[in-house]
Amino acid sequence: MENGEYEEFYAGLRAALWSELAPLEEEIEESESIPRDRVWPILEEMGAFGFLIPKAYGGLGLSIAQYLPIIAEFAKVHGGIRAMVHVHNSMAHGFYELADERQREELLPGAAQGVKSVAFALTEPDHGTGADTGTTARLEDDNYVLNGQKWLITNSDFASHFMVFVKTAAHTPSEALSTIVVERDTPGLTIEPLPETMGCKGGQHGLLTFTDATVPKENLLGAEGEGADGMERTLELSRVFVAASSLGTAERALELSVEHAKRRVTFGKPIGARQAIHRYLAEMEVDVHGLRLMLEDAARKADLGLAIPREASVCKLFGLEAVGRVTDRALLVHGGIGYTRRHSVERLYRDARLNWLEEGTPTIQQLVIARELLADAA
Repeated sequence: MENGEYEEFYAGLRAALWSELAPLEEEIEESESIPRDRVWPILEEMGAFGFLIPKAYGGLGLSIAQYLPIIAEFAKVHGGIRAMVHVHNSMAHGFYELADERQREELLPGAAQGVKSVAFALTEPDHGTGADTGTTARLEDDNYVLNGQKWLITNSDFASHFMVFVKTAAHTPSEALSTIVVERDTPGLTIEPLPETMGCKGGQHGLLTFTDATVPKENLLGAEGEGADGMERTLELSRVFVAASSLGTAERALELSVEHAKRRVTFGKPIGARQAIHRYLAEMEVDVHGLRLMLEDAARKADLGLAIPREASVCKLFGLEAVGRVTDRALLVHGGIGYTRRHSVERLYRDARLNWLEEGTPTIQQLVIARELLADAA
């Protein structure tokens, strides 16, 4: 999308977010459910299901640099809607990168319209990530038979397909992963809801159980044993998108804090005149500005087609730390009233905490950063 066209598109999208979706915040927080009958038509109208899907498959084909401000704006409006849109678009992009042309043609046009959606099935209740994966797939004739469990699978309440990471040990080294696409209505797959989350209300992060679930061998993405590489490629950009979500939450918390500091009067003058508040606001701006520049760098490199594992993990790690500090200080600026649902800062504070966990914990980001540094040095 050319710059002039994008600017007009972004302005219209931003207006729709605040006029049509933002008013649903209280309802979603109270019901802990996103009213899909009202939200989906709005998202469809703005093209939200196809942000990152190429135009050849019916999407908007936005660049990474164009997408980041959009997902940041979603994070300002509501964390639950942001998480849903983030996973849909991240996994559509990841699927495009890993799939062959036949697989793309079968799924991506529907995903761009919002009638299909891919969820990322990686995390397990009884195993770690990667080489410790416990879910298996054995090849029988022309089908894979899957057994195991995945949990905390975002969008499990409506996803039409799941990108499942499994062990195919009979055909690959025991530590190798493979990636298999499993349709929602596959016999042997059951989907159960998990308890609601602290923040980012309204989405579902369910438990998938595979009991001799049988899928055609054509559902394999790439080759057997290449799943770990596919996982890293998918997570790489998704980590940048999570960091952009952190930026949006932090920007909104800072905006609200500046407004409150100007409006709130004690001892005859606005609290924004006090040195303690100056310090909080300045520290918040440093974090916001630093994260924004990191994301601009990562987006520029990604749009050039460069691999950015280190930059992605740097953005993700700094982003989760920055949004934590910013929302902490926003609560201090607002005082006790910020601890109530009277102000959106309370929701932002809770929404921000998901960013610790999405697409890998801080220790995982540190591992990736250190690994890349040592590899460069070698």
